[in-house]
Amino acid sequence: MATTADISRGMIIKLEGSLYSVVDFGENKTARAAAKVWAKLKGVDNTRSIEKTWNSGENIYPVRVEKKNFQFLYKDDSGYNLMNNETFEQIALAEEMIDAPQFLKDGGEVFVFINTETDQPIGAELPEKIVVRITYCEPGLRGDTATRALKSATVDTGSTVNVPLFVEEGELIRINTKTGEYVERVKE
Repeated sequence: MATTADISRGMIIKLEGSLYSVVDFGENKTARAAAKVWAKLKGVDNTRSIEKTWNSGENIYPVRVEKKNFQFLYKDDSGYNLMNNETFEQIALAEEMIDAPQFLKDGGEVFVFINTETDQPIGAELPEKIVVRITYCEPGLRGDTATRALKSATVDTGSTVNVPLFVEEGELIRINTKTGEYVERVKE
């Protein structure tokens, strides 16, 4: 059993029958009243985002989650098909269960979160930074570099990313999957 003193970012807790991930938390203390603990929660098995407040010391119900390494195989009517790199077991996940599915490439690495109580997948995320190849972008104009000017580029996963003007078609770039932003060019 855990209490509100054990809350941390990224912890997954069970609340009113649903699973939520702790995005942010803090404590409010006043001179007259008991301390309160608040948390911003993002739904793991639903699409809700909520804020919850507890009295300090109240019980919470954390869920033990394992992070397993999977490989993306293909997408079809059943969803995104992934293979466990250790057991070669295959699972299919719905698009809403995957964080940043637009950046998935065939053979790409995916981390799947599995609820240890039920052995069911509860979500998946890509590595924080991945390398992709630019398949199409307009040429940059000379003289447009006084400010941090960006242009739109299509990458090999089919999604578009804003890149600096000096980036050319065919180059490899590193992008942040959490924000979808360009990080740097990668040498081949």
